[in-house]
Amino acid sequence: MSILLSERQTDDLHKAILDYLHNAGFTKSFDQFKEDAKLADFQPDLGQKSNGLLVKKWTSVIRMQKKIMDLEARLQEALHDNSNMAALPAGFSRRNNPDWLPTAGSSKHTLTGHRDAVNAVAFHPVYSVLVSASDDSTMKVWDWETGEMERTLKGHTKRITDCEYDSKGKSLVSCAYDLFIKLWNVENDYQNFATLRGHEHSVSSAKFLPGDDRIISSSRDQTVRIWEIATTHCIKVIRPHSDWIRCAIPSSDGKFFLTCSMDMFTAHLVELDSGITKSELRGHDNVVESAVFMPVSCIPAIRELLGQRAQPSVPDNANISYAATSSRDKTIKIWDALRGQLLLSAADDHTIRIWELKTGRCIRKIEAHERFVSSLAWGRQTISSDTNGKAGSSSAPLLMNVIASASSDQVYGTSVHFVR
Repeated sequence: MSILLSERQTDDLHKAILDYLHNAGFTKSFDQFKEDAKLADFQPDLGQKSNGLLVKKWTSVIRMQKKIMDLEARLQEALHDNSNMAALPAGFSRRNNPDWLPTAGSSKHTLTGHRDAVNAVAFHPVYSVLVSASDDSTMKVWDWETGEMERTLKGHTKRITDCEYDSKGKSLVSCAYDLFIKLWNVENDYQNFATLRGHEHSVSSAKFLPGDDRIISSSRDQTVRIWEIATTHCIKVIRPHSDWIRCAIPSSDGKFFLTCSMDMFTAHLVELDSGITKSELRGHDNVVESAVFMPVSCIPAIRELLGQRAQPSVPDNANISYAATSSRDKTIKIWDALRGQLLLSAADDHTIRIWELKTGRCIRKIEAHERFVSSLAWGRQTISSDTNGKAGSSSAPLLMNVIASASSDQVYGTSVHFVR
């Protein structure tokens, strides 16, 4: 043998093998090995330390291998980060690296408290506050700096599907399977000051339109509705799909919105004023769960990926030029939203993945939850702080990156990083 065992270790190993062969019912092998190992007096006994030892050792080896693989993956991430840091200028640290990416080990808090799956998370635009919406019919408000829960909002009677703060953080909107959309006054202890009624089936999403005076919502009743907050009236009903509409996301100027639906697994770009579908994004093989407009800042990277020549100026319709959709077919697709042409397909799964648009590659995979990730939110805030985190110093302000992810494992994690 290449590995030498002591006489005692050899005896224990032989007895463990005999015990396994006996318990597995390999009678002939048991008798033959007992003869070869010169253990004719061996009789399996539940009280012996060799009982089940081989199986226990085998399972422990498997667990150890998994731990080793996880550690190797983390080591590769650390080496990759260090190699990137080596190219940075002197005095430039990871703490103020604008290209910082979250890792599996960078989660600051794991927030627990909901009794069922968490469906959505939203950051307050000013304060270190975020809100979560759950299947348990409640929303919870958290301080993401301390990880403490500040309050629980009750009002809906069924699963809450979406929530969002307005641009100033003065109001919060939520929607649920109880057919209602509710508005909450943040400055008045989150009092529910309005309830919007009109949808005839579960409400999938609710977002503030630019200006914060109207709400756009989508529903399983196959409609998108526009609501006036001052009167709580529904002022427009649009039917861009023939099946459950999963979301309706407004453009930054409020002139268009993007929807996705279960009808033939499509997404639509719709003009808000006329309700006319400008383009149909068709190509997924299963239900399209979400759709978003790509930020204008992403356009150069997308054009580089496509091999297109960079344009000297940004076109007027740049805010709706490209869109991204995600589907149950386990893909993310990036589209030319105006012409409805597929530009890029990238495979994805239940983990959080970070993609480099210039190459279309997944550059980081994060095992953030035990079950599928249902929502992901990115918050950025500017704070006054020195490099040691002391508020009120005269140094340049820091830009704080915060990422929150929600999951059906009833928890969500936050990852925080400061960027100068």
